[in-house]
Amino acid sequence: MEAIITSHLEGIKFGEIQTHKHVSVMPMLSNNGSGPVYLTMKEAIESGLLTVTEVSEEGHVPELKVINSADKPVLLIDGEELVGAKQNRVLNTTILLKEKSETVIPVSCTEHGRWSYKSGHFEESAYMMSATLRNIKNVSVSYSLQNTGEFASNQGAVWDGISEQAEAAGVRSKTGAMRDIHEARKEDLDDWLEHYPLAAEQKGLLVMVNGKVVGLDMVSDTGAFRVIYPKLIRSYLMDAILEKPGKGKAASSHGKAESFMNKILECTERRYDSVGHGQDYRYEGKKIVGSALIHENTVIHMAFFGITEAEKAGHMSPLSRRKMNRTR
Repeated sequence: MEAIITSHLEGIKFGEIQTHKHVSVMPMLSNNGSGPVYLTMKEAIESGLLTVTEVSEEGHVPELKVINSADKPVLLIDGEELVGAKQNRVLNTTILLKEKSETVIPVSCTEHGRWSYKSGHFEESAYMMSATLRNIKNVSVSYSLQNTGEFASNQGAVWDGISEQAEAAGVRSKTGAMRDIHEARKEDLDDWLEHYPLAAEQKGLLVMVNGKVVGLDMVSDTGAFRVIYPKLIRSYLMDAILEKPGKGKAASSHGKAESFMNKILECTERRYDSVGHGQDYRYEGKKIVGSALIHENTVIHMAFFGITEAEKAGHMSPLSRRKMNRTR
């Protein structure tokens, strides 16, 4: 494994476990430094420094055009949603956009039933794809990188996952929009959020549901994490509130978190050029998958998810692979 990643993992500490019902969250802290300075997508769009549009008047589902007018990079996190234009999309991978740049970024559709202009550009939706759906998407993106070198997702599997989540949440959306699910359960998500306050100097979080590690996310900058945190934790809680509490104890030990971190160290590693600054690393283990963006000797963002072999195989079955090309 890349020495930068190994060193980064060794520098991570966990804060006090925060537990509510069957969900436990462990704040992640680090003394690795913050690395390069950047804006979050939310900050850049609200400041008028980031413009996101369709790639052309006709549009192309798996791609969007982004213009960064800022004199510093902008961090777009895997799974962050953009709403507007011809249909809502989410990021297929984490990208550190170059300053003063125009970039075509890889995305997935999160609104199956609309292909008409709602607006000329996109806005930040305040939501992020749930951890389960990010997991599904990321497995297929890693598969695509290995076979084509492109950050393409299994679009059919993404649509199916959103449909299944809507059914589980009891939500009907006219356009099959992921955002409608989050909006319908916003009150529930906000109630849960109160039980997981930000810790001082927090840069990440590890989430356990019914005593099992679901996944983790971590960024290099404390200020950026503070901006991203509300929608990031909601992305994990969306899955959790749809899962029935188990019979085991909700609170889990640091031992389970440390075990999950050790599994990361055992993963195989592949490296690709990122769409923006840095290198995009992909990881796969027996019961874990993940990714990391590295730039200027800094782990800008990393995300790892627990996954079973059956789930991994299901994501990339022959049928699922055919669905990858089911885009406009």
